[in-house]
Amino acid sequence: MVSVLKYSAGLIVMLAAISVNAATPASGRFYCCDGGRVCGDALPEQCRGKAYRILDSSGNLLKEVGPPLTVEQKARAAAEALRKKELEEQAREQRRKDQALLDTYATPQDIDLAQAKAESDVNLAIRGAEDRIAAARKQRKKFEEEAEFYKKKSLPPEVAKGLRDADHEIKTQQELLDVKKGDAATIKAKYDADRKRYAELTGRTTTPAKPGATPVAGQPR
Repeated sequence: MVSVLKYSAGLIVMLAAISVNAATPASGRFYCCDGGRVCGDALPEQCRGKAYRILDSSGNLLKEVGPPLTVEQKARAAAEALRKKELEEQAREQRRKDQALLDTYATPQDIDLAQAKAESDVNLAIRGAEDRIAAARKQRKKFEEEAEFYKKKSLPPEVAKGLRDADHEIKTQQELLDVKKGDAATIKAKYDADRKRYAELTGRTTTPAKPGATPVAGQPR
């Protein structure tokens, strides 16, 4: 059961007197609100929903507790807590990426070498697609020339199939070519970003290799 005590200006003196009384709580703490006019050995009902203070048996302030937050204040606090959490997660993820970058590249030249290897692979795929498109177009032209003899007649099945197959091959290889060209742009952007971040983290830089050039290990900027 909560003992509720009402105090006037002599609060500290009275609390000191109560501390030697049997009514003093074992914890030696009092909860007061309304400027110290309402106190109890546990939070009085009159103090609920209000700011209150926690005092020891000698009247010394132990803690101040503000009033409950409003709905708007709770919403703002929740939004701020979420924002801080997101920022912390972003910072943690950036630290992870930075460490992975440093673990991957021992020197700036390692970035150049990795980029040259990635670009070599994708350029090889681009050239392959271009060659297959050229071959399919050449094959299609042969069937087009043969189809000229059948302008007013039905095309022989093998001619019609040859045209369809050539068109399908051209379409397939063109789609592949578009993807690989996109990959080439992505690779350049990735290694440019890696190079920039590596310089920010270490202060060590290198000149990006020209497309198709082989970087020289250890070459300073």
